[in-house]
Amino acid sequence: MKKNIHSIREKKTKKPLEIKFSRVNLKKRGALALCVFEGRTLTGTAAAVDRKTDGMLTRAIKTSRFKGEKNQTLELLAPAHVSATRILLFGLGRLKDITRTTLQAVGGTFTAKLMFSGERNASMVIDTIEETDLDSASMASNVGFGAKLRSYRFDRYETKTPPDKKPTLEKLTLMLEKPKPAQERYAALEKVAQGVFFTRDMVNEPANILYPEKMVDRARCLEELGVEVEALGAEKMKKLGMGALLGVGKGSAQEPKLLVMQWKGASASIKPVAFVGKGITFDSGGISLKSGSDVWRMKGDMAGAAAVIGAMKALAGRKAKANIVGVAALSENMPSGTAQRPGDIVTSMSGLTIEVLNTDAEGRLVLADALWYTQDRFQPQCMVDLATLTGAKVTALGFEYAGMFSNDDSLASKLMDAGLVEDEKLWRMPLDKAYDKDIESDIADMKNMGAGRAAGAIAAAVFLQRFVNDVPWAHVDMAGNEIVDTARPTVPKGAWGFGVRLLSRLIADNFEQK
Repeated sequence: MKKNIHSIREKKTKKPLEIKFSRVNLKKRGALALCVFEGRTLTGTAAAVDRKTDGMLTRAIKTSRFKGEKNQTLELLAPAHVSATRILLFGLGRLKDITRTTLQAVGGTFTAKLMFSGERNASMVIDTIEETDLDSASMASNVGFGAKLRSYRFDRYETKTPPDKKPTLEKLTLMLEKPKPAQERYAALEKVAQGVFFTRDMVNEPANILYPEKMVDRARCLEELGVEVEALGAEKMKKLGMGALLGVGKGSAQEPKLLVMQWKGASASIKPVAFVGKGITFDSGGISLKSGSDVWRMKGDMAGAAAVIGAMKALAGRKAKANIVGVAALSENMPSGTAQRPGDIVTSMSGLTIEVLNTDAEGRLVLADALWYTQDRFQPQCMVDLATLTGAKVTALGFEYAGMFSNDDSLASKLMDAGLVEDEKLWRMPLDKAYDKDIESDIADMKNMGAGRAAGAIAAAVFLQRFVNDVPWAHVDMAGNEIVDTARPTVPKGAWGFGVRLLSRLIADNFEQK
């Protein structure tokens, strides 16, 4: 008899990659990584190993295309009189271009290279480099952070894993002159990585396993970190007048939820920063049914909400000295005899009426009520919403940048800076009153889509702006940034976890109490 997927027991996952820090010890067994600058310039320890091996590294470099450029690698079998089993040279690029993300990419690339290699232990030497603004502790902690991010795997439903797909790498040791400061800095970064993994797990889950109620259940574990967690069901939302959010879920057997999380890490007199996420656990398009072969990706249409939940885990985990509210609008958009129809009119919590011309433009509907609820209840100093909102964003920006809209230049600038630091880049797009006419309705206060195919991402942002009042607000359209088809240095194929690092950095650099 065929088992129901709900009854499948998840296999015990492999122990996560251990990141350690120690003093330099070239007698350690396992793989050894050394760094090289662009122009084939060896760092201090690499030069010492080269001398010890009678110029083996120099000769290998000269007979290869390896030049020390960023993300370049060269692998060598270690000679008999060296303790390491193999030596890997990693390009850092030009000295002046070394950044946190460069170093994270080195750590991630190293991990990906060795994850299935048969090696159980690996080491990397982080030399002190006087000519850079980053000290060795910062360099080592960021290499470790990148390695940790790349080590993520989602294999809980695999019952038969081929031997060559079973990870072998268990421990990575970062070796440097003073390991303790690096370990201390890494501890906070590891909490962020845990938030990213939490988000990736949710986005990777199939929709028959993760639906609104189950997302709430996942978030309950944040209570162990001191986060206050509550969930509003359909009856409560109906009393509050959330007709826009409830309308989206009418066609599903799963009840919509509004998940509310509060982290109180600063003085009670300080207004919170609010994050709001779109959480459509599966988007069929509703009656305006989607077409095409990639509809499976719509299990990830809750990536904005997952990022908010993951960010709350990261911030609470590292005990951020800030007051933060996280709100996730959770629903499933399905076609059925009870589903919302094109042409229906719903009344939002704000009292504004919305003509639903396309049921596949549902994300802005759930966010409309969530944004209004958040600004009305918590009166935050600013709000940021994250959503896989429009295909138009992908058309405009592809998969490298998320689109960002804001009614506040200061908040927009802070988000842009945070995105650059964390390699979760944003591109600011226009939010102009001239676009208001695109969502005007003949029979309601507004309609839920713009005029034809033009400026679709902007029309959605203009729509959302009507529900934030005068609160400084930014909307991040992260469509296309939720699932990657090709692995990145710190992101394996599958869920990216986009947004967790962005929001954590935004708080760290701008809103934590001194």
